[in-house]
Amino acid sequence: MWQPASIDDYLRRWRLEPRGAGFSTLSSHLQPVLQGGVPAMLKVARIEEEANGCRLLAWWDGSGAARVLEVDAHAALLEEGGASLVTLARSDDDAATRILCGVAETLHAASAGRFADRPQGLIPLDVWFRALFDRADGEGDGFYGRAASTARRLLAENADDTVVLHGDLHHGNVLDFGERGALAIDPKFLVGDRVFDYTNILCNPEQQIAEFQFDRRVDLISALAGIRLSALLEWTVAWTGLSASWFAADGTRENERRALRIGTLAEARLTGERKTS
Repeated sequence: MWQPASIDDYLRRWRLEPRGAGFSTLSSHLQPVLQGGVPAMLKVARIEEEANGCRLLAWWDGSGAARVLEVDAHAALLEEGGASLVTLARSDDDAATRILCGVAETLHAASAGRFADRPQGLIPLDVWFRALFDRADGEGDGFYGRAASTARRLLAENADDTVVLHGDLHHGNVLDFGERGALAIDPKFLVGDRVFDYTNILCNPEQQIAEFQFDRRVDLISALAGIRLSALLEWTVAWTGLSASWFAADGTRENERRALRIGTLAEARLTGERKTS
């Protein structure tokens, strides 16, 4: 049975020197380090899901993602990245969206080229969406019910582009790696329709930006990624329903409301598109 390890274990095992203060999230411990005098970031998973994400990051082998210098079932040593896209989105949201779409395209292209050799145990989206389906039981015509119905229909369709997904591609998870460009960190461990990877862009990095830029982003992502507007909007309805379901289960009601507001924007845009088609 999987058990978490400690930072100290990996400092010794990989002969790393701590560099400044580390920090922890709900899912991992992170510690800036030096390996042979070279700056890097040690990430030790607190939960198995995060450890699987580290293995997936290594599988991408630097194509659209941070390079992994060491990895095992509990931890990864990553090349050091710089600032995320959060600040850029505040000043030039179109530029941030273009970068995110480029990262997604690179990840998906690498996945397509090695899909037969993908990691074992990747979680399909029908399993990932179970929290929404559970939440929607008895919901009827409410948003959760509509989102679940949309998700079930999308999942039942044969995806044109089934790929290894990042699963959490947003502004905070794409960093500046200097000459190597903008690269992703912190993937989930998912496989499914590539359109799913673009939905989280529409919900981040801040609610005001996400809502104000929603329609412009939808048009831009659709054009850059070659995605039908209706497909992007329907997956966004499904994703925001799932995200809101998790927040509701955690009792974080304000975050639930924020996710539902983006879902409502997606539904409204869908209605408008259908009226004009």
